[in-house]
Amino acid sequence: QVQLVESGGGLVQAGDSLRLSCVASGRTFSNYRMGWFRQAPGKEREFLATISWGGGSTLYVDSVKGRFTISRDNAKNTVYLQMNSLKPEDTAVYYCAAKFVSSSDSSYYTRTNDYDYWGQGTQVTVSS
Repeated sequence: QVQLVESGGGLVQAGDSLRLSCVASGRTFSNYRMGWFRQAPGKEREFLATISWGGGSTLYVDSVKGRFTISRDNAKNTVYLQMNSLKPEDTAVYYCAAKFVSSSDSSYYTRTNDYDYWGQGTQVTVSS
C-alpha cells in the first residue's frame, strides 16, 4: 500500500504561481511512476503530467506544457507540480497518483485507471 498526501493548493490570482507537493509513504517511492491529474466541477478527471521513477522522463498534456513542471525527490518521497502563469481555467481539485513499475518500464501512463494509488486532492482556485 502507498499513501499519498497532497498539499500546496489555495486561492490565487491569474498569473500567479503555486507549487503542489505530494508526499508518499508505505513502500519504496522510487519504484513508482508518479502523475498529476485534476478535476474541475462537472468534468472528468484530466491527466496533466507524469514523471518516471528516476525523474529523467516527463510528459505533459498540451494545455499545461510550458507552464507546469513536474519533478520528484526520491530521498524525500515527494513529487511536485510547479504551476506558473495560472489561469482561471486551471481551477480544479488536483490529485497525485502512483503506479508501480519495474525499473525497465519506460512507458508513459496518462489514464486514470493506469494508476494504483491516489491522494485525497488539493483545491486550486484561480481568480480572474
